Amino acid sequence: MDGNPAVEPELDLFSRILPLPYRVALIIVLGIWAWGLNLQYLSLIKIDVPALIRYPSRTSPTHPSHHLSCYRVATFLTIPLIASLLFFWAITRGNSTSVQRWEILPNFYLLVLVVGFVAPIPFLSRAGRFRTLAILKRISIGGLAEAQDGKFGDILMADALTSYAKVLGDLFVAFCMFLSSEHSSTGRPDRGCGGQFMVPFIISIPSLIRLRQCLIEYFRVRKGNKHTGGVGSSGWGGQHLANALKYASAFPVIILSALQRGYDPKKIGMTEAGLFRLWLFFVFVNSFYSFYWDIARDWDLSLFSSTRKSPEHPYGLRRHLYFHTTEIYYAAIAIDLLLRCTWSFKLSPHLDHFNDLEGGIFLMEALEVFRRWIWIFFRVETEWVRNNRGPLPDDILLGEMSNRYDED
Repeated sequence: MDGNPAVEPELDLFSRILPLPYRVALIIVLGIWAWGLNLQYLSLIKIDVPALIRYPSRTSPTHPSHHLSCYRVATFLTIPLIASLLFFWAITRGNSTSVQRWEILPNFYLLVLVVGFVAPIPFLSRAGRFRTLAILKRISIGGLAEAQDGKFGDILMADALTSYAKVLGDLFVAFCMFLSSEHSSTGRPDRGCGGQFMVPFIISIPSLIRLRQCLIEYFRVRKGNKHTGGVGSSGWGGQHLANALKYASAFPVIILSALQRGYDPKKIGMTEAGLFRLWLFFVFVNSFYSFYWDIARDWDLSLFSSTRKSPEHPYGLRRHLYFHTTEIYYAAIAIDLLLRCTWSFKLSPHLDHFNDLEGGIFLMEALEVFRRWIWIFFRVETEWVRNNRGPLPDDILLGEMSNRYDED
């Protein structure tokens, strides 16, 4: 391709309506709205999220609530996004050539998105935005604050980034294509831009961040035990190694996906069917290990414990529940399992190319962000229970695993 839109391949309808840079921007903005909803609902059920993440409380009743401040930022970013999209549609009218020529519009909005976070605009929760940037800076290399300095907030942010991994990959692709003289960033996405393994590396960064955080936690426990001369209340740190293994299990999936996309039997030394079966094995391990961890460790539910039938709590749940009905918990478990297994689309003869369609890729990214949004409600509730109820001998959870209330 020589960069001339007139000779570029015809774009599919979805790409003409929502080019790659707009998709990235849309998911990021929706994520900000979703965090505001997290804050608002958790506040309504008397869970103090700012206290858990060590965010300063409001010093005056006249100050807007935390969720309202989040909504203000989201609104500030949503209005120009809608305006830019409407203007883009009016100019291009769905014409493939025009869509590729007007790549400046969505990329200019991405610039607005960045400026919206870093500019010192006082009425847009400047402290909150700068706190978010400070956390991103700290965790960008896998850093982790001490508990009293906001460790839980670092973990929430890093876990959220794992759900945005493919979005970050698409952001890199859009930027790479924008800088390339051979491509238009609003044209057909070239996920090999920058080399076969550049995008997979970008996608793996959030998992690398969480992996390092888990190892930091492990060595902190080991150091504490060394100072006390024995195994302390946090155990020997095995739960952190088990958590690190969960994030490490994502790397074979990412690597094998890249090898399948650029399959070359001379370099790989394996048939395409064999490569697919190997990928399927690792994706199965990663999906179900992650699902188990969501339920048993992140949400402290007893579904996988021998105490799942305890008379002290509803089946598979736990004693202390903040959400109003048990059906909410069961629905969350079902949704988490379903969305952890979206890879199964590739197994259907009718949906085997679903993940290769631009609309399908966008839908999978959006569903993963939706899954994380639900996960946050229950992860924060669990942390609140751990901090305010404390471990009880008849509380459920991983019955055989001790010291669960120190696990993040």
